[in-house]
Amino acid sequence: MSTLLQSSFISSSFSPSPPRISLRNSVLRCNNNVVQSVNLDNGKPYRSTQSSSVNVTSSIPSFLLAPDTRIHDLVNKNRLRIFSGTANPALAQPTCPPANENLMELLVMIDACRRASAKTITAVIPYFGYARADRKTQGRESIAAKLVANLITEAGANRVLACDLHSGQSMGYFDIPVDHVYGQPVILDYLASKTICSDDLVVVSPDVGGVARARAFAKKLSDAPLAIVDKRRHGHNVAEVMNLIGDVKGKVAVMVDDMIDTAGTISKGAALLHQEGAREVYACTTHAVFSPPAIERLSSGLFQEVIITNTIPLAEKNYFPQLTVLSVANLLGETIWRVHDDCSVSSIFL
Repeated sequence: MSTLLQSSFISSSFSPSPPRISLRNSVLRCNNNVVQSVNLDNGKPYRSTQSSSVNVTSSIPSFLLAPDTRIHDLVNKNRLRIFSGTANPALAQPTCPPANENLMELLVMIDACRRASAKTITAVIPYFGYARADRKTQGRESIAAKLVANLITEAGANRVLACDLHSGQSMGYFDIPVDHVYGQPVILDYLASKTICSDDLVVVSPDVGGVARARAFAKKLSDAPLAIVDKRRHGHNVAEVMNLIGDVKGKVAVMVDDMIDTAGTISKGAALLHQEGAREVYACTTHAVFSPPAIERLSSGLFQEVIITNTIPLAEKNYFPQLTVLSVANLLGETIWRVHDDCSVSSIFL
């Protein structure tokens, strides 16, 4: 029986009463050599307000919860409940800011499980904080993504479950199996529930590097047309020029990216789309890093709606009227069960 062990930090990343997602088709789960159909139905997304009271653990079974021990001394006072030495714990922890502290928590939990003779330890990392440092951009630089992968492996993890890595090649940095799932099925399911005519829809990549992601997203949305925001700088100290490849006039534009950090790129792209005649602009992303001044840019009126997932905990003060938060809890939970039951996780991939 898999045991989900959580630090008190990760429980804050799951929204109260998270929606149940749908991957369009029924999925299969193995149970005593019998294949059973499991439906993951979606509910309404969680929309937080400043005045709402938040019960972050209301949807998590009580026997899966670790004690609330969020304190400074991780080594001496954090405790994990391990029900059996042959348990298969799944440790859920995003390495988002403060990245170093959250990474250290994950490593300490992995080490504690290893020393308690856990059978198989799975590190569930909804947001891999150092994923953007996946190559050397200049001399004498560290490849931090590889370093963190080594730390997780050496701490004792036997498997990693990650969501929407910045680049798929980062899976190769681990010397242990990596299950890489995408948050886009959750967003697709939500968009499918909206009354948007497919003829009016166009999927937009905010930069050339995200074209493959946007193309896959568009294919799932009734093979919607694709547009690309092309940024070019013609010289030093010369303003960046943005060009649009594709037609968005009178269309509902859906901008797709893996993360929003300062929201500079996606906001400039949205302004260009409005200039080119787009009727509405939606922003869709898995990871909401939201470094300043992202909130100001996203709430400025450029976007009809900003759709994110809860792979990163978001403070109440950072919510704004256009924001919609979708839960990836069921997506990750289903993947954990499939791995435990030795079933395929391929159908969960986008």
